[in-house]
Amino acid sequence: MALTLANTDTPAAIRARRWALGGAVLGVAVAVVTWAPAAWLGSALAAMSNQRLLLADARGSLWNGSARVILSPGAGSNDASELPERLGWRLRPAWLDGGLGIRLTLDQSCCVAPDRPLTLRLGMNRMTLRLPDATPDRPWIRWPASWLTGLGTPWNTVAPDGLLAFSAQGFVVDAQDKTVKVQGIAQVELRDFSSRLSQLSPLGSYRMNLIGGGAEPQLMLRTDQGPLQLSGQGHLGARPQFRGEASPAPGSEAALANLLNIIGRREGARSIISVG
Repeated sequence: MALTLANTDTPAAIRARRWALGGAVLGVAVAVVTWAPAAWLGSALAAMSNQRLLLADARGSLWNGSARVILSPGAGSNDASELPERLGWRLRPAWLDGGLGIRLTLDQSCCVAPDRPLTLRLGMNRMTLRLPDATPDRPWIRWPASWLTGLGTPWNTVAPDGLLAFSAQGFVVDAQDKTVKVQGIAQVELRDFSSRLSQLSPLGSYRMNLIGGGAEPQLMLRTDQGPLQLSGQGHLGARPQFRGEASPAPGSEAALANLLNIIGRREGARSIISVG
């Protein structure tokens, strides 16, 4: 005699179990995201930068954390340089321009202006990044130029000293599918630059502007002051290009000879800079 066991599960019971399982999975996912350690952010950043930008000794969580920020030439290298203080961050979900996004605020008492978050709006096949507005007189970020030596050649040869200042006005990057549009201006200043390759100190102060609004964002380099004269222009896009030159102010040719030999290809007193 065959014994048949009847299935006593009703449709309502099956639905209830499915809802319970879904709730449990969602609860675990929320807990993982909420308590994600700061080290996860460090691992992701290291992978994206090919081990060149590192968050060492990361503490806290993905949402509230801090770390030592290190520049490195890459995996396997012993050369590196570190910012003078730990960099903290606060990451928060936000509703931006009618869509879901995140707001990131950096915290570093020596070098970052407080309460100036950058935002990233996320959408279907679209991301919009907006930098905080800041003026050159009151920049968003001020980091020592010597930090760049951690990237290796040629920075460790030039051994720059001075101040890097970052500011922006209405700077927005809008990426949709394979199209990237840039609006506004972002500016990097190298103030009171000096190098161990020259006895002249400082060599000058310079600014590089990234200007949006056209088919391709434009790059403009100029000298504010100093015996080392830098100038150039270029653009970003599918094939980034930059053309510029470095030249000595009258009377400083001999003192700048070694540095000009490294900066680019010599043409008489000038050194030609070419990228792309």
